Amino acid sequence: MKLISVVNQKGGTGKTTTVISLGSVLAQHGKKVLLIDLDPQGNLSYSLGINDVVYNIGEVIMEDIPLDQAIMSVEDEGLDIVPSTIELADIELQLSKIDDREYQLKNNINGLDSYDYVIIDCPPSLSLLTVNALAVSDEVIIPLQMTALSLQGLELITDTIERVKETLNAKIKILGILPVMVDKRRKLSLEVKDYIEENFDVPMFNSSIRNNVRAAEAPSFGQSVIHYSPGSISAMDYKEFGNEFLAIQ
Repeated sequence: MKLISVVNQKGGTGKTTTVISLGSVLAQHGKKVLLIDLDPQGNLSYSLGINDVVYNIGEVIMEDIPLDQAIMSVEDEGLDIVPSTIELADIELQLSKIDDREYQLKNNINGLDSYDYVIIDCPPSLSLLTVNALAVSDEVIIPLQMTALSLQGLELITDTIERVKETLNAKIKILGILPVMVDKRRKLSLEVKDYIEENFDVPMFNSSIRNNVRAAEAPSFGQSVIHYSPGSISAMDYKEFGNEFLAIQ
């Protein structure tokens, strides 16, 4: 079983769409996939049409509810999810007051071995919840817009992951940066991509995700763009990314 965190401390970077789409593509390849919604906004849960939550990830972390009791099936996508609710927003303060605060998620995932991939949708911040995800993860994917403002954020992310590697989780590595919301007609996108490759010692995926309205529409229907609009630009780009992801595993 491989655990992967999808991280960006900015909101609106396609992080949740990347988690859902990669999970859906992996499921189509016959992989058993679990998604964990670690974002208090619950965008991942909403985007997959999750209602009537029995237990959420916050209760798993703080109340020792067994993880398998919080797992819900998303049959249309062929994968499972541990949902989030707004109550997760209170967990940050509670975590800061306990020992072993960085390992609470890891302690609750230990023993889970029935999946090929567990993909964690991290909050849009470099918070204790994100550190909990990094402390248990094997690999990190960073969805990143190819804009100048993204570069400062990238430095913060890579510094945080390096600190986690040194102090909490020696096995963690950045699998790659995934360019998202790319407009291939804009010269700036290529310039930022070139700058990252020249100045950051971080792999970058060959795949990139173009802007497409279908990806924005899909959550309203509780579906991944892979199922909602399989012929769309976004779906084709994410399928290419999923294939690239599997090729380097």
